Amino acid sequence: MKKLKYTFLLLSLLSARMIQAQQRVTVRDKFGKPVPEATVYSDKPYFKSETDQNGFVELPAIEFEQIVFYKMDFKTQKISSQGLKISNYLITLQPSVLEIGEMVVSATKWNQSSSDLSSKISTIKAKDIALQNPQTAADLLANSGEVFIQKSQQGGGSPMIRGFATNRLLYVVDGVRMNSAIFRAGNIQNVISIDAFAIESAEVLFGPGSVIYGSDAIGGVMNFRTMTPKFSKSEKSITKANALMRYSSANNEKTGHFDVMVGWKKWAMLTSVSANDFSDLRMGSHGPKEYLRTFYVERQDSVDRVVENSNPLLQKPTAYSQVNLMQKVSFTPNENWQIDYGFHYSETSEYSRYDRLIELTSSGLPRSAVWNYGPQKWMMNNLTINHHKANKFYNEMSIRLAQQYFEESRIDRNFSGGNKNRLRTQLEKVDAYSLNVDFEKAIKNHKLYYGIEGVFNKVGSFGSALNIKTGDSIPVADRYPASTWLSYGAYFTYQANISKLISVQAGVRYNQFQLNSDFTRILEFYPFDFTEAKLNKGATTGSAGIVIRPSEKLKISLVGSTGFRAPNVDDIGKIFDFGPSEIVVPNKNLSAEYAYNGELSVSKIFGEYLKLDATGYYTYLDNAMVRRAFQVNGADSILFDGVQSKVYAIQNAAYATIFGFHAGLELRLPSGFSLLSQYNFQNGVEEMNDGIESRSRHAAPAFGVTRLTYTNEKVTLQLYAMYSAGLSFDELNEEEKLKPAIYAMDENGNPYSPAWYTLNLKTMFKINDHFSVSAGLENILDRRYKTYSSGLVAPGRNFVLSLRGSF
Repeated sequence: MKKLKYTFLLLSLLSARMIQAQQRVTVRDKFGKPVPEATVYSDKPYFKSETDQNGFVELPAIEFEQIVFYKMDFKTQKISSQGLKISNYLITLQPSVLEIGEMVVSATKWNQSSSDLSSKISTIKAKDIALQNPQTAADLLANSGEVFIQKSQQGGGSPMIRGFATNRLLYVVDGVRMNSAIFRAGNIQNVISIDAFAIESAEVLFGPGSVIYGSDAIGGVMNFRTMTPKFSKSEKSITKANALMRYSSANNEKTGHFDVMVGWKKWAMLTSVSANDFSDLRMGSHGPKEYLRTFYVERQDSVDRVVENSNPLLQKPTAYSQVNLMQKVSFTPNENWQIDYGFHYSETSEYSRYDRLIELTSSGLPRSAVWNYGPQKWMMNNLTINHHKANKFYNEMSIRLAQQYFEESRIDRNFSGGNKNRLRTQLEKVDAYSLNVDFEKAIKNHKLYYGIEGVFNKVGSFGSALNIKTGDSIPVADRYPASTWLSYGAYFTYQANISKLISVQAGVRYNQFQLNSDFTRILEFYPFDFTEAKLNKGATTGSAGIVIRPSEKLKISLVGSTGFRAPNVDDIGKIFDFGPSEIVVPNKNLSAEYAYNGELSVSKIFGEYLKLDATGYYTYLDNAMVRRAFQVNGADSILFDGVQSKVYAIQNAAYATIFGFHAGLELRLPSGFSLLSQYNFQNGVEEMNDGIESRSRHAAPAFGVTRLTYTNEKVTLQLYAMYSAGLSFDELNEEEKLKPAIYAMDENGNPYSPAWYTLNLKTMFKINDHFSVSAGLENILDRRYKTYSSGLVAPGRNFVLSLRGSF
């Protein structure tokens, strides 16, 4: 009995100790409502967690020098352990006021405040995505007013950032690089594979990001974070579901989306499904007549015929459909470990490359009867293991294993000439595997970020053709050689708060890349003097920056950084006709290109209501891989598809300079109104084939957005203008001048890119806690315009209506 008494006493003391070892903190908004999913962290000593659905978070019973409570759209609050006790462990977060910094992950792969970072990073928030209601991830980026989007067809969208595009920009989805070994210099549309409905937030890191992300991160990094399942903080499970239906009039869009999340204490799951159907896109009524679609090609009675378009505003054919699936499962065996698995799948229908279908030959006939992209497929399996418990090597560790599969194809047939009966298909398949191991370590006022990365791509390319009259197979060359591409590297980044006013950052990365290509199949068609290409080279990049904060309302930052792009299979091995009687052939003698960037940023808050920010930058691209005249076995032309064609190849043969600035204004007005404006100017030159300088092809004209927004508890209403300057014929890049089909004509009959603007209205109304309705009227004035370098004409007046249910 006495022994039992002591046992009971010991258990009581242990229970009391356990209760004392955890302290529950309650986080509420100013109305007393719980604030779920607020980030709670401390560096001294290290701690990181988040609030549950009821706004509770458990803190260890230790003394914290400073604890930070952060939630997007709320003012960040910092408090000591002593302050927590005085507040009776209740934190009240006030509505967001203007702040210099917000929580971002793009700079180091770990959550940190942008006020401590020298690089410019912009965040696209979930509430803005919901209001804008974009059809694709490309439209989501365009709506930010800080990323320019080019479109060759409706199923597309190629971002331009700071005068760079395509394979000089990096796409990241849930920490995994999306760029594959066949990302090309021409406009790409891979971003539409990312489901806009599944995006929780997106960040754009401007300028080189190669220290952290490796190859391709020259102009910037687009980091997409998709929805994640949430754990229950109690024994009771939590369930959330959302459903949405949307209609848009400009392309008769019919879209449905559904997602459901279930969370237990140790397990959580999330499923997301989206389906889109887009009909042919209608352009605006007022604008250049050259943009009108006056004809299209239709096959009638086994003959290709030019058919008059009964509605020249309708861009035929541009229709396509798409489906996106996402499944996530999370498991946390204890408070220190978390294992996350994510599955993504996207597939489009076959869709036309509109810019090729509007090209005419010198005789005035369509160049192509058929020019389609086959179904674009993307699949990703992503396994992430996170450990967050401070030790002498790290505070947090992340191990990420990913497997991706890409499939794309091109299907084309000429309208006339020798290949009018040849329907050619070029199918590409890429298997991509990657491993990332990243660490974060905080030591007093110092932070270390370091890690390793390995990426392996296997490229398969398959050319085939069919005679549509006889049904016979026709042998054709593959687009790429059978290839493998390997990249592996290590990085180290250091950050230090020298004082409350000054912090510094510096980083370095070494990367090795290898490529092996086998041209055996291609040699059956072309007289190359080699059978294989091998590449094994390295690249070193670095960055250094300083942030000066004279006050909480002023930030000045200066950064110098380098970026690189390693040659990939598209650079070394591609064979394609980029123009009439012009062909690009393989070149096995390539090395990495380098970018050297410097930028200065200033952010200032005036009072509580006005924030101004500006960033100026200059980038020099050296050893640039560009298309230049070439020879095959001493000949400057070869026979390609029955046509004697001038030979070109990608070579390290040029330089480019880019300079520009970003400017932003944010003004909080009385009675729930606010004004926001973003303006981007970029210009630059690149060395052309004959040694002359021409405006950089991917330096978009100045562009921006201005928004006037009204918000209360039930309604958000936004009137906004999007706008872009134009480029005259003399300002166009020399290669762009050779594409008259996609441009308007000036009074001299020369192509140019006209300036444009649109007025737009969006609203979101919360019916009750479960239902909301969104509506919008885009391009109210029904302007007919193209974004620079686009073949597709932008949508005309477009009415958008969607209904969302949340349970």
